[in-house]
Amino acid sequence: MSACAAASDRPPSGAALARRAGAALAVVLALFGTAHAETPARVVSMNLCTDQLALLLADPGQIVSLSYMASDPSASAMAAEAAAYPSNRGRAEELYLLKPDLVLASTFSSPGTLSMLNRLGLRVETYPPGATMEELRQAITDMGAALGQPQRAAALLADFDAQLAALSAPPLRRPRAALYSEGSYASGARTLEGQVMQAAGFDNIATEHGLDWGGRMPLEVLVMSAPEVVITETGRPGTKRARAQAVLSHPAMAQMRRADVVAHQDWICATPRVLDAIAALTQLRRQMERE
Repeated sequence: MSACAAASDRPPSGAALARRAGAALAVVLALFGTAHAETPARVVSMNLCTDQLALLLADPGQIVSLSYMASDPSASAMAAEAAAYPSNRGRAEELYLLKPDLVLASTFSSPGTLSMLNRLGLRVETYPPGATMEELRQAITDMGAALGQPQRAAALLADFDAQLAALSAPPLRRPRAALYSEGSYASGARTLEGQVMQAAGFDNIATEHGLDWGGRMPLEVLVMSAPEVVITETGRPGTKRARAQAVLSHPAMAQMRRADVVAHQDWICATPRVLDAIAALTQLRRQMERE
């Protein structure tokens, strides 16, 4: 038997056993510490869209406060659920006093506030506004990880994809449509609203005018484009500028087919509530196919 073989057959010394036990304990403690860090107990959200993702994925006891918009039914698709939580105005000192383990914000949240929260040593996670279905999926995954709820996020995604597949049967044809709002604004194909229209089986005329990201489309251009339907929203908070609103009540609009079938709250944020908007538009498209 070689010296190496003989050495390997010897039982480990007490010192070696102690070292191994210490290493194993360190791994366990590290794993526990990581899990604890990834499951914040006090979560504060300062943005409407992160509010709703938190409501979908967090344990109720994790949420300490949501933005004041979360409980506003004219803006939030989850106003009833949000009403159970205290609201905040997104001010740094206000959020700091809540002693959060995690602050949820948008990439469009006030840079000064985000900078102050970081300087105060708070953990802040920012999320971009989703403009595609893939970005919606990524936001759910990222939020699940931040809240320590990855399995819940995976289940939500699976349910979302199953419902989306059920709504996505190939259309008999793709009607030309415009998504038009006050101020003569047309949403483009590369917006979340445009993605919803695409999923529901419509072609967006904004693309014909180079407005992939959306933009102003004068009423005369809309009329000359002759869309088969002009889609407008319900429940959208009105602007105080009468001139911006006037375009939607212009006599020329009355000459075109108009459909107020989508609730503004269902696609203002990249959440699974866009399924309600897809369902409403799919129903409209099928009705048009039967005519």
